[in-house]
Amino acid sequence: MYFYTFQKTLYMNNIRSYLEENKQRFLDELIELLKIPSISADSAYKNDVIKTAEFVANSLSKAGCDVVEICKTEGHPIVYGEKIIDPHLPTVLVYGHYDVQPPDPLELWDSPPFEPIIKVTETHPEGAIFARGACDDKGQFYMHVKALEYMTTKNELPCNVKFMIEGEEEIGSNSLAGFVKNNQDKLANDVILISDTGMIAKDIPSITTGLRGLSYVEVEVTGPNRDLHSGLYGGAVANPINVLTKMIASLHDKNNHITIPGFYKHVEELSKAERDEMAKAPFSLDDYKNALDIDAVYGEEGYTTNERNSIRPTLDVNGIWGGYTGEGAKTVIASKAYAKISMRLVPNQDWEDITQLFKTHFENIAPKGVKVKVTPHHGGQGYVTPIDNIGYKAAAKAYEATFGKTPIPQRSGGSIPIVSLFEKELKSKTILMGFGLNSDAIHSPNEHYGIFNYYKGIETIPLFFEYFTELSK
Repeated sequence: MYFYTFQKTLYMNNIRSYLEENKQRFLDELIELLKIPSISADSAYKNDVIKTAEFVANSLSKAGCDVVEICKTEGHPIVYGEKIIDPHLPTVLVYGHYDVQPPDPLELWDSPPFEPIIKVTETHPEGAIFARGACDDKGQFYMHVKALEYMTTKNELPCNVKFMIEGEEEIGSNSLAGFVKNNQDKLANDVILISDTGMIAKDIPSITTGLRGLSYVEVEVTGPNRDLHSGLYGGAVANPINVLTKMIASLHDKNNHITIPGFYKHVEELSKAERDEMAKAPFSLDDYKNALDIDAVYGEEGYTTNERNSIRPTLDVNGIWGGYTGEGAKTVIASKAYAKISMRLVPNQDWEDITQLFKTHFENIAPKGVKVKVTPHHGGQGYVTPIDNIGYKAAAKAYEATFGKTPIPQRSGGSIPIVSLFEKELKSKTILMGFGLNSDAIHSPNEHYGIFNYYKGIETIPLFFEYFTELSK
């Protein structure tokens, strides 16, 4: 036992020493990656997306992958890499995405979103990198690239590794399903490792064991065949904006329960014991409200804040528009009104069924005088990782070694729709080793990622490989 402990201590010291020697270079490389505006949702950035894929491929080659490919798809390319040291050893498949959300609204950024800057914050006193994609997901997947570099440079890669880094996660991973189905042998693995989630706090490591599913739709309400003078026609014809807002308001009752018939039919209800276990995670409601500058929380009656944003389904308007929004006044009744709506789903809720339920209900509640169109965009199933499999155990041991604390399992309110696809097609479990924080403003202006978190990920990931290989024997 003493020899085993000594070996592990030596292994960790080697990682930390290598990290210390190369930390500025690791940071500089990430900054260069963050400068490229790989916005997958906007075709104007197509060349930047390709440039980013090339950057990732080059980084994987330098880190030690023997095979690296930029795989074309109908959309943005997928970068594949592998380092196979022995086909009889376990294989870890690392998934990540190099595309980012649009940075809008630009005026709310304190610094340009694609000009990375390091600033000290209350949460990150050692500094954080402010840039779009810093935490979601460039900073997090790049930790794996640097971890591979350490393991290959020091000849300490204990098993095989494959990388699949895509460029369409932020727009629904439309090309990924076909790629996975057509490349099952190439992608064959024993466990999938993803860092696209977070942890409770810098000093409280946690492992995400559940993800919510997603249904994302766009609705269009059409009234008259043209914009009308609000004086001549106001009160005489249906105003699509007024109608749309009333329809949306009716989707929740007074207890913030979603009113779509059949919506809760398959919702997983956790036992009191499970809810009590969740409640053990450190959480300050006052800190939560202060961080968001709100004086009260809001949500489904009968559930705590942490339950509302993880184990309960939701329906939210993500954008709404119509009519005149320019400077000054223009007294019109708009011909059309629009909204984008997302529904976060829990395990057992099928996203395609929910999308159809929404479509049917929304069309049924439309009053006479308007026409309604519902356009589904994308979605995915929820996912739960059991904590008794060796992948979870390996991750827990890795966090224990680097943080000195046992990580807390927690459900996430976010969605990574392709995780359920991976299990269905590749028959392997996914382990979610995220190092971001809720305060890192992903998808928002001033997104950032702590330098401490970035380095801690690079330090922890090689230990996952080591422990997973040991537990697989």
